[in-house]
Amino acid sequence: MRGLLLPTTVVGSYPQPAWLIDRDTLARGIVPRVPARELWRIPPPLLAEAQDDAVLLALRDMERAGIDIVTDGEARRESYSNYFATALEGLDLEHPGTVIGRTGQPVPVPRVVGPLRRPHPIQARDVAFLRQHTTRLLKATLPGPLYPEPAGAKRVLP
Repeated sequence: MRGLLLPTTVVGSYPQPAWLIDRDTLARGIVPRVPARELWRIPPPLLAEAQDDAVLLALRDMERAGIDIVTDGEARRESYSNYFATALEGLDLEHPGTVIGRTGQPVPVPRVVGPLRRPHPIQARDVAFLRQHTTRLLKATLPGPLYPEPAGAKRVLP
């Protein structure tokens, strides 16, 4: 990053192509906290390849825009948190628990049924794929711990 007065980066989700994810279904529902395979327009055997294609489109857009520190655009995620969280062991994703979300509606969430473990590097392939396709600096986004808001809680912004 030497020589850059103000390095620029894209942080957050890049719009996923409509051929990859069903945006209408995503917009109608809650933010997925458990796998939501119905959002993907591509069948499971071809999904990883299609997600790689979407990452390349986002990456090339960022490079053309002159972004110094690039990301994968989060093209592989149904939501910010579930991509990482659902890769952990110790969660029951088939029989989720429920919390009340920000809108007051019930939200299915992974249920902890045992010790949480990371059985393998979760985003190593994603970073390796990016590194293979760009010489720019990379940023890989990871979610931090989430916790449900108590029912009836009001959010106060500073």
